[in-house]
Amino acid sequence: MMADLLIELFSEEIPARMQARAAADFKRLVTGGLVDAGLAYAGAAAFATPRRLALSVEGLDAASRDLHEERKGPAVGAPEAALQGFLRATGLTQDELEQRDTARGAVWFAVTIRPGRPAADIVAEVLENTIRNFPWPKSMRWGAGSLRWVRPLQSVLCILTDENGAQVVPFEIDGIVAGNCTRGHRFMAPDAFAVASAADYEARLLAARVVLRAERRADTILHDATNAAFAQGLELVADDALLAEVAGLVEWPVVLMGSIGAEFLHLPPEVLQTSMREHQKFFSVKNPATGRIERFVTVANIETEDAGRTILHGNSRVLAARLSDAHFFWDNDLRVARAGMGDWAEGLKSVTFHRKLGSQAERVDRIAALAREIAPAVGADAEQAERAARLAKLDLRSEMVGEFPELQGVMGRYYALEAGEPEAVADAVRDHYAPLGPSNAVPSAPVSVAVALADKIDTLAGFWAIDEKPTGSKDPFALRRAALGVIRLVLGNEVRLPLLASFAAARADCDGGDLLSFLHDRLKVHLRDEGIRHDIIDAVLALPGNDDLTLVVKRARALAAFLKTDDGENLLQGYSRANNILAQAESRDGVEYSFGADPKFAETPEEQALFVALDAAQAAITPLMQAEDFAAAMEAMARLRAPIDAFFEAVQINTDNAVLRRNRLNLLGQIRSICAGVADFTKIEG
Repeated sequence: MMADLLIELFSEEIPARMQARAAADFKRLVTGGLVDAGLAYAGAAAFATPRRLALSVEGLDAASRDLHEERKGPAVGAPEAALQGFLRATGLTQDELEQRDTARGAVWFAVTIRPGRPAADIVAEVLENTIRNFPWPKSMRWGAGSLRWVRPLQSVLCILTDENGAQVVPFEIDGIVAGNCTRGHRFMAPDAFAVASAADYEARLLAARVVLRAERRADTILHDATNAAFAQGLELVADDALLAEVAGLVEWPVVLMGSIGAEFLHLPPEVLQTSMREHQKFFSVKNPATGRIERFVTVANIETEDAGRTILHGNSRVLAARLSDAHFFWDNDLRVARAGMGDWAEGLKSVTFHRKLGSQAERVDRIAALAREIAPAVGADAEQAERAARLAKLDLRSEMVGEFPELQGVMGRYYALEAGEPEAVADAVRDHYAPLGPSNAVPSAPVSVAVALADKIDTLAGFWAIDEKPTGSKDPFALRRAALGVIRLVLGNEVRLPLLASFAAARADCDGGDLLSFLHDRLKVHLRDEGIRHDIIDAVLALPGNDDLTLVVKRARALAAFLKTDDGENLLQGYSRANNILAQAESRDGVEYSFGADPKFAETPEEQALFVALDAAQAAITPLMQAEDFAAAMEAMARLRAPIDAFFEAVQINTDNAVLRRNRLNLLGQIRSICAGVADFTKIEG
């Protein structure tokens, strides 16, 4: 017989940022414990609201199975001490043992049956272990008990439901006795009520103004907020992270829209959005015609008789105070910006970037020089690239970025425009931090690309110069992110930038080769999602120019496509056969067979055909590789497949004739040489 299990741990408010992880941990710990104890189940789902963690387990075994155990003992007729030791270990008497014939004679066996246990007993044990060992990031004790929980635990609901109805699992922890009751919304339905199943639980919670599923709360917020904005001819500004957080702050989401004071509408939209999101968890609503933030959406946790007017009034007053601060910062910053930002530039001299790498001002000098150096490679104006680099960090001294660090760069663009800088320069100030992560857009404007590359290369070269490299999972200076940023900037814009020269220009004392190897490792990870194997990248990295990542990737893509064809796969096998024969012969003979093959010694039509095919391939492949027409070079190499296959079928390499043997080995050396001009095929697995 199967049963359904429902557990709810009811507490004071669980921080929104912890809820999703807590629900996943709750499910993992309980279901894992049940399985380990011998109970199978059909399915499980966990839920979190601000005041509860819940778990529903369907199709749970009513009891664990009997466990049949056998243990081999001493031989019949063994010394008495051995028999007595076995009896003590098994807890049996001699007449409870079984005597069996084996290949080595009669042997004593202990056979025991451990009876299965009711599900309720197992659930109680697993639940106590789960609660006492729950991996909260932070937990607390309260009262005189020893229990720790994220917030004071108030009640436990734990029932098993089968065809005979719901039964409470006997369970108690620190004076809290499990029952079949829960409570609804703190204000709108605070009374306790009993539940009989998981479906009944969710339905009765909904009637008591609690939406159990976080995704449903988020959908409700998004739907109602979008409709409220649309009704005013406005648009809700998308903010997935805020949506997830707010869904964890309310059990009964009630969307309310308010207006922003006219005196604040001139503030940059990023300032309004950041201030409202960080300080009050408000969503921004913009005018699609102007891009200005004009209204806000707040999510209440209660329905009120005045349709939320009192809530909105209070929120608007607090918002006005917050935005007054932002207004003050903006006005002060504009005065400095319009005066040329000299005060901020001077201030960077006293800001340490790293104790071994100097101040931010010194770093700006390095980035500016490097941006000028990189500019021609990305098609940027060198003067503008240097100017943008000199402005890029100035907003770090602004009051607005001091209050909202996440606006660095964004505010720098506004201040650069106010200072009269060209848009390309101002955009580069905003974009030079990008890309910040895998989902962040890659700048494409030339000046922006030059400064973004200079910023990241300076960081990497600097930390390599002082030997502060990432180790294991530790990367305190986000150097892996900087390396991935360089890769995405280069590949996304098809930049032809010799990185070794750029590293040297950034820091003469940087180990450019080691740093390039680090970028190669990051490149392999980046291209894995594209389906390009690491061994294929290794094969093209063996060629000259491997510090030009755009060139490396073009070669790798062509090689990967070639090796997916029958010609590519078979040619690889032919190359491997030739290389293995050469390696053995060169090791045995102490010479390198890499020159001197003469067609006049060709005895068979297949051997003669291979000479012709290799000469034709060499003549075709070399200019194609130089022209970077790698697909055509692969096609030319594919034409070697048939003559190589025919050669191996018809010709004996290690013949007794020393002249013929040497000539044929040199012919194999020519195969190796031609293939090596395309990639190092020895790096390719399989």
